[in-house]
Amino acid sequence: MTLQTRDQRIIWHPFTQEKTAAEVISIKRAKGSYLYDENNKAYLDLISSWWVNIHGHAHPAIAQSIYEQAKTLEHVIFAGFTHEPAVNLCEGLQTILPSDLCKFFFSDNGSTAVEVALKMAYQYWRNLGFHEKTTFLSFDGGYHGDTFGAMSVGAKSGFHNQFKDLFFSVLSVPYPETWDDDDDVESKEQNAMSALERYLDDHHHKIAAIILEPLIQGASGMRICRPRFIHAVIDRVRQQNILVIFDEVMTGFGRTGTYFALDQLGITPDFLCMSKGITGGFLPLALTVTTHKIFDAFLGDDFSTAFAHGHSYTANPLACSAAVTSLRLLKSSECQDAIKTIKQTHNKGIEQLKLKCPRIEKTRTIGTIAAFDLKNSAHLMPSLKQQFFEQGMLIRPLGHTVYVLPPYCITHEQAESAYTKMIQIIHSL
Repeated sequence: MTLQTRDQRIIWHPFTQEKTAAEVISIKRAKGSYLYDENNKAYLDLISSWWVNIHGHAHPAIAQSIYEQAKTLEHVIFAGFTHEPAVNLCEGLQTILPSDLCKFFFSDNGSTAVEVALKMAYQYWRNLGFHEKTTFLSFDGGYHGDTFGAMSVGAKSGFHNQFKDLFFSVLSVPYPETWDDDDDVESKEQNAMSALERYLDDHHHKIAAIILEPLIQGASGMRICRPRFIHAVIDRVRQQNILVIFDEVMTGFGRTGTYFALDQLGITPDFLCMSKGITGGFLPLALTVTTHKIFDAFLGDDFSTAFAHGHSYTANPLACSAAVTSLRLLKSSECQDAIKTIKQTHNKGIEQLKLKCPRIEKTRTIGTIAAFDLKNSAHLMPSLKQQFFEQGMLIRPLGHTVYVLPPYCITHEQAESAYTKMIQIIHSL
């Protein structure tokens, strides 16, 4: 019995319509930028396996750090205890974060990092006596995870319609996505700001926080907005005493060309959510980082004001050790140069696509992310994904959007070859 057959009997895969899905591919091993199936066919991982493997697969330094840590301490309850890998990680992150972001709360994945931020924002106001602040602001198309709080603030993403009757109150602002040579960006931003102003006029005293993916929305199609728009939004909500949550689960750890997207904005949020690339793709881990101002509101003489939230594997030492090593690799000059090279390769590849493929529209790039839409091609996307697989490329289109988000270890030659294959496949459509 093949592995695919055994899988089909017992496994339920994420974000998959199991009745119509193609047969799964059995991956036996991975190295660097490549995955290898049971027949030893190589697949260039152009989406970093759902955006987590920032340094590529099976990086020896991260693997070694996990091995060494496993011989010493594999796990300990984190309530009332601590350990060096957790402290080392937070101290390392402090060196690349704004100084005000100085209190670190551990969790397990991006959804829970967001859930923690939402709960903290809500309880922060309750601890201060503002019980009416129970509403959140978000953006149309924002995707923040699959727990109920995260789904609520991502209600307009289209991923969670089955559960909408259970969501809490959220005010959703139009998102002024833009792209190369976009002539309408000003009017889209004005429309979004007008909607925001209406919400603030009517509900500002009820709004606890705004949550957003800074600079680029990931799951809704790699939708980019301009930094000046983000600045205008944050300036306006802070005038109304509304907290700010940056969901950098996808954008963190170099994806937008800087350590975090907030570096390009010059904005320090009240909460910063991070996960995905934090361990280099080896183990689940997440952090919600906040300020002394927020932290101090939870201090008291009894448990009533404490933050009653946690996970069994909070601050797992193996994951923290992986994250410490991944952060060291990220900060190296070699990795920073690679990020710049990927950006340059994206720019060149996108220009070639525009020249040779008439279906291409709405091209956009930011840091190590490149994306474009295909006109009148929704019905072709399943076969397009299959053609990418056949040509040894792991690419998963989002709706009518094709995006490339490779690990930083990808070589210039590998990336150029991928663009050449993409051009051939899309041109054949």
